[in-house]
Amino acid sequence: MMDYKKHLIGEKNTIKKALELISKVGIETILFAINKDHQLKGSITDGDIRRGLLKGLSLEDEIKEIINREPKYIRKENYSISEVINLRDKNYIVIPVIDKDDVILNILNFRLMKSYLPIDTVVMAGGLGSRLKPLTDNVPKPLLKVGDKTIIDYNIDRLRKFGIDDFWISISYLGEQIEKHFGNGNSRNVKIEYIHENSPLGTIGAISQVNNFRHDYVLVTNSDILTNLDYEDFFMDFISNDADMSVVTIPYEINVPYAVMETKDNKVLSFLEKPTYTYYSNGGIYLIKKSILNKIPKNTFFNSTDLMELLINENLNLISYPMRQYWLDIGRPEDYLKAQENIKHIKF
Repeated sequence: MMDYKKHLIGEKNTIKKALELISKVGIETILFAINKDHQLKGSITDGDIRRGLLKGLSLEDEIKEIINREPKYIRKENYSISEVINLRDKNYIVIPVIDKDDVILNILNFRLMKSYLPIDTVVMAGGLGSRLKPLTDNVPKPLLKVGDKTIIDYNIDRLRKFGIDDFWISISYLGEQIEKHFGNGNSRNVKIEYIHENSPLGTIGAISQVNNFRHDYVLVTNSDILTNLDYEDFFMDFISNDADMSVVTIPYEINVPYAVMETKDNKVLSFLEKPTYTYYSNGGIYLIKKSILNKIPKNTFFNSTDLMELLINENLNLISYPMRQYWLDIGRPEDYLKAQENIKHIKF
């Protein structure tokens, strides 16, 4: 995300003022004209200014004479990922996000961002981090540093690259430190709210306390994971499979050093010479239709595996998304040491 306010200009300003502001926005030479209520009225590029001057306008004329009254935009309450991809593929780089009243909420820059996913995110950060003691005696595990950033910062920053700007963080143990670290998210150009677990609610039970998700899809992630997951591909896979819930899964290969025989009543039916079997484990990252979340009981200890079992029993569409990028669960001291080394080489 970027400081979008530098791209805003009042609609009653002069062309000269627009030139001054455009010279300060870097390579993205575009401004968005707003009225006194911050509603989007149009866009202005350096090309619009040149064409206006060539037509005889002066630097003291108001920008209303050169505004493009039909700028491209994304409406926060009603957009699809296909709309975002279409704009991006057509090389629209800087795009305003507006609300139902045309008020500018944000400005996207696809030189800095990868996407703008229509999902809410819940970061589960209430664990005790017992296996990492004494490191977690006075600091919650999500705030332990890997390199020069905290673990949870890697998660939030990665998600922000995909345009996610609506966050809930579930906190308990030393949670006030996490609240102080992020505040309401304004400094990061996102919105952050907190779920307070007064008693343990399992790996997903805390979500039952949220009743104001803004999108139809909710991403839930553990806060102690280090990953460069492609969240757009994860989302597109979810949509293309019409999933109710998708689980990031981590492949593990087991090499059997002997021939494995398939038998029935002591009769050998077939055998494989030193086969390799691939199994998939839970990666702690989930994408869920919002409508499914009402199946989570309120204020009850409830794990993500409980929800998965429930969906299987109801014959709903629970799918696996095999992890293809880097993933590390920082649960043990040896994982933490591994993260410190890996962070020097993995691009986030």
